[in-house]
Amino acid sequence: MTVIAIRSLTIRFGGRTLLDNADLMLDAGRKIGLVGRNGAGKSTMLKAITGELQPDGGEIRLAQRAKLGVVAQEAPGGATSLLDSVLEADTERHSLLQALEDPAQAHRVAEIHERLIDIRADSAPARAAIILSGLGFDAAAQARPLDSFSGGWRMRVALARALFPEPDLLLLDEPTNHLDLEATMWLEGWLAKFPGAAIVVSHDRGLLDRAVDGIAHLDQQKVTFYPGNYENFVRVRTERAAQQESQRTKIAAQRAHMQAFVDRFRAKATKARQAQSRLKALAKLPVIDAVVEDAASSFAFPEPEELAPPILSIEQADAGYGGTPILKGIDLRLDQEDRIALLGANGNGKSTLAKLIAGRLAPMRGTVRRSSKLRVGFFAQHQSEDLDHSGTPLSHMQAALPMATIQQCRAQLARFGLNVERAETRIERCSGGEKARLLLALCTRDAPQLLILDEPTNHLDIDAREALVRALAEYKGAVLLISHDPHLVELVADRLWLVADGKVTSYEGDMDEYRALLADRARGGGGGGGGEARTPSDRAARAQTRAQLAPLRARLKEVEKLIERHTLEGKLIEKKLADPATYAARKAQDIAWATTRQAFLARQIAALEQEWLEISEQLEAA
Repeated sequence: MTVIAIRSLTIRFGGRTLLDNADLMLDAGRKIGLVGRNGAGKSTMLKAITGELQPDGGEIRLAQRAKLGVVAQEAPGGATSLLDSVLEADTERHSLLQALEDPAQAHRVAEIHERLIDIRADSAPARAAIILSGLGFDAAAQARPLDSFSGGWRMRVALARALFPEPDLLLLDEPTNHLDLEATMWLEGWLAKFPGAAIVVSHDRGLLDRAVDGIAHLDQQKVTFYPGNYENFVRVRTERAAQQESQRTKIAAQRAHMQAFVDRFRAKATKARQAQSRLKALAKLPVIDAVVEDAASSFAFPEPEELAPPILSIEQADAGYGGTPILKGIDLRLDQEDRIALLGANGNGKSTLAKLIAGRLAPMRGTVRRSSKLRVGFFAQHQSEDLDHSGTPLSHMQAALPMATIQQCRAQLARFGLNVERAETRIERCSGGEKARLLLALCTRDAPQLLILDEPTNHLDIDAREALVRALAEYKGAVLLISHDPHLVELVADRLWLVADGKVTSYEGDMDEYRALLADRARGGGGGGGGEARTPSDRAARAQTRAQLAPLRARLKEVEKLIERHTLEGKLIEKKLADPATYAARKAQDIAWATTRQAFLARQIAALEQEWLEISEQLEAA
């Protein structure tokens, strides 16, 4: 059964056409990811489905009596407890229970009780509690009023309210933005078991690889459907683009050959008939459009001054608030080449540690030593709330760099994809992705040696996330990353620190092992799948194995970084050697050095790739 049919949908917004005769159909039980660049119209399309926005053309048909579930744009608030707030989301149950209290409905008591049994009203509190627990709320938190939680945590309640009524069609717009890895894993599992259909707008590659069975790509004002997960979408789209470009090139060559024949012989009587034949064939050749790609996202961090190691060290420090320590006995050291990601559930102290390292929080005990020249760039998504909505990115940068010229301010914004037009757009009209770019530009304006990034990708599209990864690979400073995105962590971090149980410890496993650890904990330590529970000796053996393999894993990451670094340098040399200006300068010595260096890098990459294969085989065997 088709739960929603979208036909010839046209939407214009702010003088721009977002969708032009777009089509999409979704059968019951199917889950699809809706992807596309920031500003392509994904959230606008969801608003059209909910009726919040009237389309300019086409139709949207929901199946008869289909129940729609949507995550509210605003976080719920008030004195209502979390559990009651979620229970109230099932409006039918809520109205039936109210009817039981109404004397005027006394004649319907038997009918009401029968309907309450049909909708499993008696099990509703337990089902709501399970959902809230999966999203990180324990029993005590579920009894607390909504207003006692921050906006991020209340957005989790909004998600719980959407999931609880078990709608026929669920619309989720960036559902993982306010979730840690534990809650994201729970959501993936919940979606896998959810019997209804779902449209998920997300830039989380992990969620799109594990929780959906189709991808709807919004591009060039159209929606194209690809079966399978995001990884399959990337592969198929790449293959189609290559085939389209190959076919276009082939047709263009045929067209040029025929046109040349016509131009040469159409005036000659002996060749006139053949020329006319070629003209007819020319007219029948199909027109194949060139593959149109949006301009690639790019980021470029300013190069910082190099400092002597360590740039920062902490010894036996406690950190917390109001006299209550959250983290105790912190011992750590940071060097300028470090790339570290913090693991741990929300509320365990990751942000507290980040503030301590940034100098925004004084230690309650212990010592923090930092280089006298150390500059720290701190990115946190909540900082967007402090932006002046009547200002522009340019006015914010000018305020942050009062001694800089307007050209220097524009140049810093351009590093993060904020061109002239975007730089002068009022903040109130900027997308979440544009605000994130502005915050990155602001926190790196003085070329810091240490970047602390707290959920930097929440509002960036997938292409922008990949651009951020590339920029961080070229950045010459230290990185401390807090992110629920395993893909980002794996690509950026060389080391992992686990923040849990009031301590900060080095984690020797990788992200796959950490996910397995979380899944193990979620099962109460059981092996799952009908197997026996793991004993303490089992866990100790696994820990010992991880410790033994740690040097191999560390070397594997080191080799990957070296391959990436050598490949990048090789591309730069190749670009230089392809530039005619290099030869115009007639510096034979420089050209000879570049050629020799290019050959050396090729040999190094080949050797490193061989080493990578050998280490990978050893790890797989273990």
